[in-house]
Amino acid sequence: MAESAKTAPAQPVSFRGTAGTIHGDRWTPTGDVRGSLLLLHGGGQTRHSWRKSAPGLAALGWDVTALDARGHGESDWASDGDYRIDRFVDDLTAVIAQLADDSVSPRPPVVIGASMGGITGLVAEGENPGLLRALILVDIAPRIEPTGVQRISDFMGSAPDGFADLDEVAEAVSAYRGDASRPANIDSLRRNVRTGANGRLFWHWDPAFTTSDRNLGDHAAMHARTTAAASNVAIPTLLVWGAKSDIVDVQAVEELRTLIPHATTVTISDATHMVVGDDNDTFVAGTAAFLAGL
Repeated sequence: MAESAKTAPAQPVSFRGTAGTIHGDRWTPTGDVRGSLLLLHGGGQTRHSWRKSAPGLAALGWDVTALDARGHGESDWASDGDYRIDRFVDDLTAVIAQLADDSVSPRPPVVIGASMGGITGLVAEGENPGLLRALILVDIAPRIEPTGVQRISDFMGSAPDGFADLDEVAEAVSAYRGDASRPANIDSLRRNVRTGANGRLFWHWDPAFTTSDRNLGDHAAMHARTTAAASNVAIPTLLVWGAKSDIVDVQAVEELRTLIPHATTVTISDATHMVVGDDNDTFVAGTAAFLAGL
């Protein structure tokens, strides 16, 4: 592995997406650059879910950009409410085209995608081979557990009227995670909410993302599509998954290994679907070892 490089503070960046502006944060090492990493969060999250991982990866010599997906965080909402996976792939392709004009790294980027972000990267590369340099899937595979997906959907649609304050936000997060403890600093949750005209706090995503049935389609159709995409992936691939995940299980991991025989896997024993939040240090270490081999 290359020696660690110094990292400049994160800088805001923006790209032209197909539904408007895609916003993000970028960490650039001050020494030699080994390549570009694009970090894609899961549904209902924002770029801030990578706030602990990104600086560590940049310190290894990678130019790291964490993006807010369309309809999430600071990025523009889709005016037509279209959140099908095709549209996320369109946005990713548009961002990569703009990165190609950046002289920092002439190579295609490595995509690290959690959940929805991982599906985006998988479909993008599988249907457009050579778009990416490598692919890292974070607790996502072609085969996913419908009950886990439903639990996420229920959580995302559980507070249509918003929250009175951050205490209520923290309670909702703790209830979803099944953990009686709360974040030591609930101010960190402010990144995940926006203030409505009535002064209440709402999750930082377009409500159309949860009310539309177009965001991921039905499970059978999506499984067929991601299976076909995975069978076309020839680039280096890593799956990092949580042993306590309710989205990815052992059968899903074995199917992925069959579809992408050269893929490697890292199992994080105490992690749920929220791999990065549950064990960031192990996630970064496993990812760094994989990147060192590129």
